[in-house]
Amino acid sequence: MNFIDEKLEEYVVKHTSKESDVLYDLNRQTHINVLQPRMLSGHLQGRVLSMLSHMIKPNRILEIGTYTGYAAICLAEGLTEKGELFTIDVNYELEDMAKNYFKKAGFQDQIKMIIGDALEEIPKLDKNFDMVFIDADKTNYLNYYNLLIDELPQNSYIIADNVLWSGKVLNEKEMNDPDTKALSIFNKTIQDDTRVENVLFPIRDGLMVIRKK
Repeated sequence: MNFIDEKLEEYVVKHTSKESDVLYDLNRQTHINVLQPRMLSGHLQGRVLSMLSHMIKPNRILEIGTYTGYAAICLAEGLTEKGELFTIDVNYELEDMAKNYFKKAGFQDQIKMIIGDALEEIPKLDKNFDMVFIDADKTNYLNYYNLLIDELPQNSYIIADNVLWSGKVLNEKEMNDPDTKALSIFNKTIQDDTRVENVLFPIRDGLMVIRKK
């Protein structure tokens, strides 16, 4: 869903740094060959993620929901020289494609891809992450958050995608939809959580940026 006028959005993208050739190709190939290409972060959101990562300068990033690897590459751009990114996805069918583009982008040694259920894989990991990006099944957003928040270090960041859900979070009639209801509850929980501070950015489908105090 576009939350601003289409022409204004074109202007925004035109005045945003270009995506790399590798990301452009990944974007294109995802739209040609993969179901639900709307799931891909895309140019504007990808540059936002890259900018945030460069600002935070993380040593360790966790991504929940890899898809074809676009966001992982954007986030990896801000890693420290010896930094690493762990990305978890249940869909093994896209593993080869994602890893191929990690290599093309030069991050094959820094991005570690884990195939499995994130609810089972997260407890196995050291939670010393500077940055977490949540972009997976919406009904488990709060479960992912609860698995991480207590053990994340102070001043770490969690970014959650799709929290506006095409504006459906505003409509009480949409709360019969499990995803809409889960995101609404997630947003309220974050807003009420005194352990964090947060800003909800109306970028693409909504980015909730959360800092642990």
